[in-house]
Amino acid sequence: MSYCSQVAVTIGNVAAAGTAGAGKVGGPVGGALERDVMARLWDSTEPLTVRQVHEQLRTDGDDLAYTTVMTVLDRLAKKGVVRQERDGRAYHYSPVQTREELTAGLMLEALGSAPDPSARDAALVHFVGRVGPQGVAALRAALDAAG
Repeated sequence: MSYCSQVAVTIGNVAAAGTAGAGKVGGPVGGALERDVMARLWDSTEPLTVRQVHEQLRTDGDDLAYTTVMTVLDRLAKKGVVRQERDGRAYHYSPVQTREELTAGLMLEALGSAPDPSARDAALVHFVGRVGPQGVAALRAALDAAG
């Protein structure tokens, strides 16, 4: 797969999932469990404890150990994706960025890995070809708003 195709696929995955992929280009939120945990934090209006995240995941049918959720939140904090604030004996967790900010950062990181400007531009062309009519309309609106 060419560089342009790889970047287009990565950007498409990031845009579709909000935080897809692992490793340098895929960014700080990699696995399905990390994405599920982040979704709970993004959907909350206030910071959550490990217990609260664990209970939400269990309510949705995920049979996870409390310590698994604690480990995921700790790793996300070490990656700088979530804030970890101590309140008594418990930690409260909140996202550092919105979904949209994180997604945009991952997309920029993927594009920034281009070996030269023409490769970056070609990757953008491939990306636009993959996002479909709604994605193209959203991109047009964003470009118009940016001036």
